[in-house]
Parts: sequence; structure tokens; C-alpha cells
Amino acid sequence: MKKQKKWLSIFLVVCLIGGIGCGIWYHQKRIDERRLSLVYIPKVVDKTNDFWKALILGTRMAAQEYNAVIEIKAPSEENDVERQNALLKEAIEENPDAILISPSSFTGSNKLLDEAKEKGIKISFIDSYTEEPVQDLTVATNNLEAGEKLGKFAASLLGPDDQIAIVAHVNGVSTAVEREEGFRKGLGDLADNIVDVVYCDSQYEKSRKLTLELMEKYPNLKMVAGMNEYSSVGAARAVKSAGAKNRINVVGIDSSQEAVQLMENGVFKGLVVQKAFKMGYMGVKETVLMLRGKSYEKNVNSGCELVTPENMYNSEIEKLLFPFNTLKLS
Repeated sequence: MKKQKKWLSIFLVVCLIGGIGCGIWYHQKRIDERRLSLVYIPKVVDKTNDFWKALILGTRMAAQEYNAVIEIKAPSEENDVERQNALLKEAIEENPDAILISPSSFTGSNKLLDEAKEKGIKISFIDSYTEEPVQDLTVATNNLEAGEKLGKFAASLLGPDDQIAIVAHVNGVSTAVEREEGFRKGLGDLADNIVDVVYCDSQYEKSRKLTLELMEKYPNLKMVAGMNEYSSVGAARAVKSAGAKNRINVVGIDSSQEAVQLMENGVFKGLVVQKAFKMGYMGVKETVLMLRGKSYEKNVNSGCELVTPENMYNSEIEKLLFPFNTLKLS
């Protein structure tokens, strides 16, 4: 009798453990099957800007692959912090599972992001971040590294007394601050040759005009360095239109079809290109893994590469310069 009771007790314990296991499995299965709701707020939606086009495409493809619905809300200009905050407020009211955002301001969205966190909404930063570490995860280029790569390459093109000007995008935004810091570090002693830093507010035409003004103000200028696609391409347009490509070296960060053409024409001497599609894709992927209670990376460096006329048609570099062609073929 005692033996029967012992086996019965063992049987009940096994059944209990099995039941708990099945319950956990079923609960996790329900979590994995539930379609997640995401909102992504980039700095801008701009059909002329290949960086943002590729990044947003990456978010959409990852959402489709990982069973999530993603809504894109964005200003029409990259420096429109007020509009981005209005869209962030809208997103909070919709109460999605997570808000992914590329903050246009280092401090201007802190209050709203705190509000989102209080509501239990997960926050993922893509490309840039804010003063307060409110995010649950970040996927971005290491902008100090990108700037330093550009600075080291730039130094190889310059003499000891050559003047340098920087055309940056938005004053105070984390990407602009870190890229300039990295660029100065990469230049080494030549950082003392930087004569001016101007901001184009991520507008091609403003960058072009500012570069022309710099060329007039500093007749001996030997280099212009752009810190994003708008500032880089705008500067290159100015140097090309002035017929100064053999006198002034243009280097920059980010790429586009126009930037490739300007490099082919000898205007751009070098570009540090971010992996925009990967950044967007990984931002959504890691967010979904986090929401589903799985292992995820809290800080992802999406990477960047130096592109020059000498390596621009290497197979791996081509994938960065022509991401949309690569996606069509895959």
C-alpha cells in the first residue's frame, strides 16, 4: 500500500511539472504568435535621401519577417523637433507595444519619452539618442568611430598648413556632436587647422550656399567635410559648380546615388557610409525579441565603411552604395 502511494505521489508530481511546463509553453506560444504593434518616428521621410529610405525599408522588412505591424510617422524636415514631438505624442496616445525613434533633439523630447515609459511603452533608439538614457535598447552607428575614420582619411590628403571647414547637419544633435568629435580626433594635430564649423539644418541647398560662403571667406581652403548626406552632398555640389574639385578636397558621411556620381566625377575623395538598412532591420528585430521575452542586444553598433574611388566597386562596398539594387536581386 505504501509503495502504491509512493508511485502515486511521484506520478502526481510528474503530472504537475508537465502541466506547468505545458502552461509555460502555451503562454510563450501565445506571446510569439501575437502580432506586435510598433511605431517608428525617424527624423524625416525624404524620397531624395537614400540613408533614410534604406533605414525605413529595413524597419519594414524586419516587421514583416518578425510578425509585427509598424507605422512610420515622420516630419518633412530633419530639424523639425516640434513636429517630431507632436508625432511622438500621437504615438503615445495610440499605446503601441514599442516606440522606435531617431531623436532630432538631444534634450527636446525627454518629457514625452518619460511619459511613454510611465505608460509601459518600450522605447528603442535608432541612429541617435537623447540626454536621458530612457531607452530599452539602441541600434546605431558608432558615430565617434565614423568621424574618426573620416578624420584619419582626411589627414592623409592634407598638408601641415591646409585649412579645413566642417559643414554639419543639426547643431546639438548627438550624431553631429559625436561625428565632429571623432573627426577632430582622427585629424590629430591637423584639427588645429579647422577654421570654421557651420550647420545646414539637414538641407541640401543651405549646405551648398554655406559652402560657397566658406570658399569666399577662406580663399586658401583645402578641405570641406560634411557630417551627413545633406551636408556632404550640398558641399560637393558647391565645389563642383565652382570648378574647384582639384583645389578643394570634399569628404563626408553617408551616401546616395548623387554622392556616387560625385565621387566618380572626382569631387568626393572619400565617404564614410553607414549601414542604414541593417540599422533599421536590427532596430526592429531586437525590439521584437525584447517584447517577446527573448534574448536581445541592448546596444548594437550597426557599423560603417570608408569608401574611396579606389574601393567603391568592390562587391561588399557596392552593397552599401547600391542597397536598393541589391534588395531587388535578392
